[in-house]
Amino acid sequence: MQTITINLSDTQVKGFEYVGADPEEWVTNCAVNRARQAIDEIVKIYVAHCLDTGAAVPSTREEIVSAAFESRVVKTPAQIRAELEAQT
Repeated sequence: MQTITINLSDTQVKGFEYVGADPEEWVTNCAVNRARQAIDEIVKIYVAHCLDTGAAVPSTREEIVSAAFESRVVKTPAQIRAELEAQT
């Protein structure tokens, strides 16, 4: 598990306090929810890929996400950018 740390100004903290009682909890919930949405999308893409190619579908979401990146069925924005730059 990775720890991601951000620094906020006092004004930014006040802004978060305006929308929720606990700014740290609000930011954590936001990040966790966005990661969940991305995982759902990756699982959908990779399961479709497996069904289309006759490949076995891994048994857990964690394994599916790992396999999707290892097989390059899905790529990070940095990987896509590097590939595009290599073409020029």
